[in-house]
Amino acid sequence: MRILIGNHIDPSIRERHDMRAWTQRLLWFARPGDLLILCCEPDTAFVDYALAHTGVKREELTVLAAPAGAWGDRLLDPASLTVPAFVEQVRAALDPAGADTVTEVFALWPSAAVARLADALDVADRFPGALFFGQGGGEIGNNKANFRALAAAAGVPILPGRICRSLAEATQATSALLKDSESGAVVVKQAHNGAGVGNQLLVRDAQMAVDHVGARHLHHLAPGPDGIAAYWAERWPWASGEGRWPVVVEEFAPGAAAVYSEHYASDAGTRPTETGRLLYVGRRLSHQVVPLDGVTEPVRTALLDGGTRLADAYRAFGYRGHLSADALVLPDGAVVFTEVNAQVSGSLHIYQSIAHGIVDVAAEPARQVVEYHVPPTWAVPSFTAFLAALDELGLAYDPATRTGVIVSMPAIPLVPGEPVQFVFCLAYNPAEGHAGAFARLDARFANVPAGTYDASQHIGTGAISFSS
Repeated sequence: MRILIGNHIDPSIRERHDMRAWTQRLLWFARPGDLLILCCEPDTAFVDYALAHTGVKREELTVLAAPAGAWGDRLLDPASLTVPAFVEQVRAALDPAGADTVTEVFALWPSAAVARLADALDVADRFPGALFFGQGGGEIGNNKANFRALAAAAGVPILPGRICRSLAEATQATSALLKDSESGAVVVKQAHNGAGVGNQLLVRDAQMAVDHVGARHLHHLAPGPDGIAAYWAERWPWASGEGRWPVVVEEFAPGAAAVYSEHYASDAGTRPTETGRLLYVGRRLSHQVVPLDGVTEPVRTALLDGGTRLADAYRAFGYRGHLSADALVLPDGAVVFTEVNAQVSGSLHIYQSIAHGIVDVAAEPARQVVEYHVPPTWAVPSFTAFLAALDELGLAYDPATRTGVIVSMPAIPLVPGEPVQFVFCLAYNPAEGHAGAFARLDARFANVPAGTYDASQHIGTGAISFSS
């Protein structure tokens, strides 16, 4: 049996809020006999739905909710994992043979608290990288400043940029990069954040095309050095987490396409697991496609080569598990890397469990999978309402054709009574694309007028062609 833990980045590193729905994607990784630990009791409708797709029976799993901590049932408190009474509850839930039957400890986030739980259960040797993670290795492996140093050491191409540890350094670096940049723009990156949420784009030209970029925040710099100084006087506390973390200032690459190369690092070495494409709309992550398509063989080779070198570098300092090397394909075809997510990324369930495990994208006829975030213009009242619409529109997943929609996580309203936000996968024929199916759903649910929501808090839709 395995112990699967549905946690998220430790709140001591980055503040998170209600992660109940997102962490329940753990269900896609479950196998018969597994023990799952979540921050709350999982959504019953989603459990039944996901397991119907994977073929695992509910009675073949043991699901435990960790004790409510500082965030109640909205987020798994790392300290809750080692509450003595809970450790005994986990121990009692193991196979009658005890710890000897545990084959793996698998966590969405490589927390020191998971290492401590594994140690308390006498299964630390089955949590890959336990010694490293137990000493705070999760923060080391997911720090964007550390990434730049490691990428440089591994000879992996990155964009011009600097790591800044003070307001003065950031001001000077921004000035120098803008002076040398053809685009006249730079990206400011928090050390810890994801999906573009911790990025701010600083531009001189208000007409520059930026909607396709992963940067939630946008700032139009006032002319001259005073504009740069004024920006950093205001934004240094945000960028540095009140001075806790270094800040990356990096040259902006206009017109680049976002891709990734995922890998697995074990004691024996590393291996690639999948490549894919990320698409941003209104500077927010809109959807991603696997397997990667629409690139030349030189681009694919460069992506895999750089991803492998990064995986090897992260493995060398102790990281074990899944990791994602994110990159950009520049307009001239060059590939540059932007960060490594040394954790179970938001892509793993898409390609491992859904694309390969359910749809079997490697079989004939060819299939691809895209995962969409529900746009803020959609008013979806509930999980059951969305499933009913899929049935009515003929878009529910059909195993016979290997096409249709598979909802990736429960639709739990963050605010009672308001439309739900979630993600869903769509399996499709690459020759036909996914635009038509998305358009039918958009026609059904796009009832929220543009401009009536806070775009900084939602995933934008903007003007984009949803095609393959």
